Amino acid sequence: MEPKVNYILVGAFVAVLGAVALFGVLWMGKADYRGINDRYEAYFRESVAGLSVDSTVKYRGVDVGRVKDIALRPDNPEEVKLTLDIARGTPIKTDTVAVLQTQGLTGLATINLTGGSKDAPPLVALEGQYYPVIKTGPSPSFFRSDEAISRLLSDQSLPHLLANLDALAKGASDTLDEENRAALKRTIRDLSDVVHSVVTHKAQIEQSLNGAARSADNLAKLTAALNEEVPVLLARINKSATALNTMTEDLAQTSKAVRSVVNDNRPELEQFSRHTLPEAGALVAELRQLAGALSRVARDVEREPSSLVYGKTPPPKGPGE
Repeated sequence: MEPKVNYILVGAFVAVLGAVALFGVLWMGKADYRGINDRYEAYFRESVAGLSVDSTVKYRGVDVGRVKDIALRPDNPEEVKLTLDIARGTPIKTDTVAVLQTQGLTGLATINLTGGSKDAPPLVALEGQYYPVIKTGPSPSFFRSDEAISRLLSDQSLPHLLANLDALAKGASDTLDEENRAALKRTIRDLSDVVHSVVTHKAQIEQSLNGAARSADNLAKLTAALNEEVPVLLARINKSATALNTMTEDLAQTSKAVRSVVNDNRPELEQFSRHTLPEAGALVAELRQLAGALSRVARDVEREPSSLVYGKTPPPKGPGE
């Protein structure tokens, strides 16, 4: 009697074995024979001549991975798309930059990763990116030698360069004629004389410079002193102006008061000037006459005190009287 086969168990075993085999193939494909790798992409706008699949990827000179694929970018043929497998654990950060370096005279190229500060976050794939994209920079020489030679030897650049060199040579020949060369020699001679004069008077120049420095220092001190004194002086001027303004207002008020008093006493003042002043003038004249008489009496009394009692002595009679 044949044993009864459980087809469900057989099917499950085959399915599990197939899944394990598929996982192993994928794992081996990702890990490659060098270990577990993470995949990145980089886009270069310059020529990648000398770079090939399985070229070395270095991080600060240390081998960390290989170039997995090289192809033109489908949506932009001016850029070359590189697929890189880099050992897991390599600190690929958002500020990491990939540059193309040529090794010596062999022309073989490698990818060198630089940057990657410790404070920068790890590089991850953004929205729309299948793998994280590493930034790229120009090669250390900024221009690849093969590109420079190709441009120099192009049908348009080389004749244009030769024409420019020929025009430059002709311009230099026309400029440096005999007269200009003589003028240039004189200019050089004059410059030599000026330099010799400067060297000869070096001590005087140094003294002048020292004096200028001292003058500048004194000027700075004077400026500092003025900065301190000017506010005080301005405050005093402001105070004096305020006092003068106050005094002017007081004088204006006094003038108004005097004008008011004069206006109020105008009739009395007019009467005083018309009547009292003439009478006062006459009184003063009489007082002057009285003062003159009293002066004469005083002189007479001083000469003859008895005249105050006996009267004035008559003058002596002349001959024949």
